[in-house]
Amino acid sequence: MDITASLRQVKGVGEKTEQLFQKLGVYTVGDILLHFPRTYEEFPQIGSVTEDMQGKSMAFVGRLKTPALTRKGKRMEVTIATAFCDETPVECVWFRMPYLSKQLVVSEPIVFYGVLQQEGRKYKMEQPMCMSVEKYQALRQSFQPVYPLTKGLNNATVRKVLHTIFEDMDPEEDMLLPANICARERFPSYWIALQMLHFPNNFDELILGRRRLVYQEFFYYILHGFLQEAKEGSVTNPWHFSDTQRVEEVVAGLPFTLTKGQMETLHQIQKDLRGPWVTQRLIQGDVGSGKTIVAFLAMLDAIDNGYQAAIMAPTEVLARQHYESFLSLCETFSLPYPVVCLTGSMSAKERREAYACIADNSQVFIVGTHALIQDKVNYQKLALVITDEQHRFGVKQRERLAQKGGQPHMLVMSATPIPRTLAMILYNNMQISTIKDMPADRLPIKTCVIKENLRKKAYEMIAGQIKKGHQAYIICPLVEASDKTEAENVTDYVEKLRCYFEANVSVGMLHGKMPSAQKNEIMNAFETGEISILVSTTVVEVGVNIPNATVIMIENANRFGLAQLHQLRGRVGRGKWQSYCILMDQGNGEKITERLEVMNRSNDGFYIAGEDLRLRGPGDFFGIRQSGDLNFRIADIIGDADVLQQASVDVHRFLEDEANLDHYPQIKAHMARFEEENRLVL
Repeated sequence: MDITASLRQVKGVGEKTEQLFQKLGVYTVGDILLHFPRTYEEFPQIGSVTEDMQGKSMAFVGRLKTPALTRKGKRMEVTIATAFCDETPVECVWFRMPYLSKQLVVSEPIVFYGVLQQEGRKYKMEQPMCMSVEKYQALRQSFQPVYPLTKGLNNATVRKVLHTIFEDMDPEEDMLLPANICARERFPSYWIALQMLHFPNNFDELILGRRRLVYQEFFYYILHGFLQEAKEGSVTNPWHFSDTQRVEEVVAGLPFTLTKGQMETLHQIQKDLRGPWVTQRLIQGDVGSGKTIVAFLAMLDAIDNGYQAAIMAPTEVLARQHYESFLSLCETFSLPYPVVCLTGSMSAKERREAYACIADNSQVFIVGTHALIQDKVNYQKLALVITDEQHRFGVKQRERLAQKGGQPHMLVMSATPIPRTLAMILYNNMQISTIKDMPADRLPIKTCVIKENLRKKAYEMIAGQIKKGHQAYIICPLVEASDKTEAENVTDYVEKLRCYFEANVSVGMLHGKMPSAQKNEIMNAFETGEISILVSTTVVEVGVNIPNATVIMIENANRFGLAQLHQLRGRVGRGKWQSYCILMDQGNGEKITERLEVMNRSNDGFYIAGEDLRLRGPGDFFGIRQSGDLNFRIADIIGDADVLQQASVDVHRFLEDEANLDHYPQIKAHMARFEEENRLVL
């Protein structure tokens, strides 16, 4: 089956199912093959129905004494059956599954698997899986994938579609990796590795399949970087910089003192700008280390020398914040340069005005999103381009900017704590600057991990901060309720908070599915204080700066990776007041709590990343992936460091033979697809 084929061409996928998959960004056969499980489910041993099992997932063998009944309600059909575990009755209820009434045979032993509920003295299960004892025992021998879902789509449907696709795939050996590497590492073929990831028969298969795919992702990333570096070569610096006093005057006039790391990084950038070659530099600094002011000063250096400078942000919310921050700095220091913002949601008139400002001013601060590489943007002497946070800025975008504005120097700002040895592999053609120290006026954020029984106290603490005139974030993992995922969602949570807090406490909602204009409107209301509590998904994770927000409460914190929790925690603590982070641990295991307690012990992103790796287990392959700039589909920079280093060595050896790409036409073709599909920071 062609991986570019529409999902609709898969047997059993109708229009409604196709639309549900599209909500997850799954449009083609290739998309669903790379729609990896977020975790795996292991079925428990068959047990007895007791009070101790209330609220837990369990399996029991039950027999029906009377036939199941299906009733037609106003909105749906409801099937009800009473299964007896020994002599203990359990009422089982299914919605929209009338066919079960014929499949459940009286007196036959049937395994029922689901969450056991207790209402008074009666036991109940909603939507339990039911099957023969033999089939259940077979399921217990394998890992069952649990996928990211949307409302109306369940795991069974995703599994069925994938099984259909794999039946049509050719599992023979591929040539997407050099044969000697596959032999040395004992890698399965690409298609078998995908099967091992979706439907592993055992833990060893899961490890091997995942390692093959992680290696392949790193191999192509590094190969792409080396080929591009060889293609471009060293470019003579066409820009002529002289030392001016304006940057030093602004540094001296700031209401805070730059840290040693900030000053060293600024001087390194200035040396690059005045050097013989066009340079690329990675600025790595922890959350809150002050990378943005360094970026502004670097841009000012370029602009004061007669050139344009641009900063590209990953979201419109962050682009607008940069714009307003730069405007304020220009006004404070009476800088004679305009600041222009360009984003996709601007009106046609606003875009025309932005285009004109960029075309007519040789010295201008340019702030925007991906809209900065549109054909209609005409740059003059664009000497410096900065990409901020998680933005993927690739070869094609850089080439387009180079064609428009010359050969700009490139800066990439990253808040992901990557050890220097790994960063040198990932950014093989970049210089690296690290800002390790934090601004002196930053108070460490106080963090606590709590269970459900302390929720009321958490709300009381938030209410206390609001009475002091401050604001709060509450982060939920979901936009809307899911049929299969038990986690807080933004839509329902907002209504719950509005009922809990007083009427004068304004509660707002923000998530990635909102139109850009609406997101900007909500963030503006939060910035100005019109909204006291912002209930949001992780869309606020990247760079959002609201100094008056002093508390962030993260629901289902056990569902996030520690690096992502660290990024989210960095949304507070940006003002002069003490700030707080409340992590709601809704997990069952002690290990989850231990992992979250790492956040209590440290505000150091590098330490947190290391502890995250140490504490990982078999179920953590997908459920707690790191958040980071490169956004690999499956690979994790920290967790897969050994694979990354081996892939780097192998790429060097592979490129020693210039004919290798011709010997591997599939690798050459895959490289072309890789470049097209991945907008990579290089």
